[in-house]
Amino acid sequence: MRSIRTYLLFSLLAIITLVTFFSVLQGYRASIEKAEQLFDNRLQNLAEIIAISNHDIRPRAEESTAHSSAVFFQIWSQNKILLLRSHNAPTSFLTTTDGIANFKDVNFAGYRWRTYTLHDTQLNRWVVTGERIDIRYTLAENIVTASIIPIVLAIPIAAIIIWWAIGLGLRPLKNLVLQLSNKKADDLTPVVLPHSPQELTQLVTTINDLLRRLNSAFAREQRFSSDAAHELRTPISALKIQIHNLQRSESFDDNELKPLAAGIERMAYVIEQILSLNRHSPDQGNIDKIKIDLYTVIQQNIADQYQQIANKNQKISLTGEPKCLLAANKFALETLVQNLISNASKYTPKNGEIEITVTRDIKSIEMSVEDSGAGISEAEIDRVFERFYRIDGDQHDSGIIGCGLGLAIVKHIVELHNGQIELTRSAQLGGLKVIVNFPNDEK
Repeated sequence: MRSIRTYLLFSLLAIITLVTFFSVLQGYRASIEKAEQLFDNRLQNLAEIIAISNHDIRPRAEESTAHSSAVFFQIWSQNKILLLRSHNAPTSFLTTTDGIANFKDVNFAGYRWRTYTLHDTQLNRWVVTGERIDIRYTLAENIVTASIIPIVLAIPIAAIIIWWAIGLGLRPLKNLVLQLSNKKADDLTPVVLPHSPQELTQLVTTINDLLRRLNSAFAREQRFSSDAAHELRTPISALKIQIHNLQRSESFDDNELKPLAAGIERMAYVIEQILSLNRHSPDQGNIDKIKIDLYTVIQQNIADQYQQIANKNQKISLTGEPKCLLAANKFALETLVQNLISNASKYTPKNGEIEITVTRDIKSIEMSVEDSGAGISEAEIDRVFERFYRIDGDQHDSGIIGCGLGLAIVKHIVELHNGQIELTRSAQLGGLKVIVNFPNDEK
């Protein structure tokens, strides 16, 4: 069932049509019977009028008068002598005489006729009137049809009225849908539907209860993120300081402390990535966006990470169009660029190359990051976007600290900005090429 409105319309029309059909059928039968009774009464009245207005008892059938071809009359004496007839009446006596008035159906002149025989007791004679049955039925059907047609024509009008009435009745439901669709992801305030019908009251109450529970759950999650950031960063920072002090102490062997320092460094990196992933999860809904120059953000990130790049004697270049304005969240976009440049530097060997290109057209703004590293095989491309998935696991041959969240975070940020991301092999450098495509709002 795709539409309640359509379902109700067709259901009600089907019921109305069915009821109307049986009503019209019954009315048709009753109307035909009533019309036949009226026509019989007319025949009877015609016979009585003839009997009252005509008192001749001598035959003069040769003086038959012109009359309607659909109705005829005869006047017979007691001895069955034809006294008078209409021009279309037969010369034979069409009915039986049992001393009482009667109706009878007879055939002559190629038609079926309805006759009425009246015994005139004052002049001791018989008056016979008749009418063609086919014309009677035609007249009766015309009368009945004239009364049925408005009923049939009223069904489409009823459909329009029902469609409008159902729409009016469903308007509170549309208002509820409109309120819910206009809510932002972080708007968990109760739904207010004034003058809501009784059928929607329980639904609105249930939705508000759900929003209240979601609000509580998100509040707990935010408190957890905040507490986790504080409770985890602080002791790890203290551990780093203590390791640094121990490494400077002559009583400890620096080689023995290196694995411990690397473990602490890895733990700090994992925590920062998890917190960043939580911040940029698509479940967080609408984020605040401003106009940002992507080219400038990339320049700033290159400057921030230049020491890491220089330590490996790598070459990095940025080409493309300055002033690529993009509607984005500043922190999220900086995180995306930082992750892509950091990954390119980490997985590119010493003396390698990194190329970043920014282009813009009428529909999109595209950023590509290429490196001369080992790249990613076709079989692994779809999996590297999974959370905590890392090629070769923790035993990655690069020896680089990682947890498999970098590209997952990048993908989430791209989705938040209605963009697309693609991984392929660099045709120029031979390593990985990451292409990020954002919609261009500057049209």
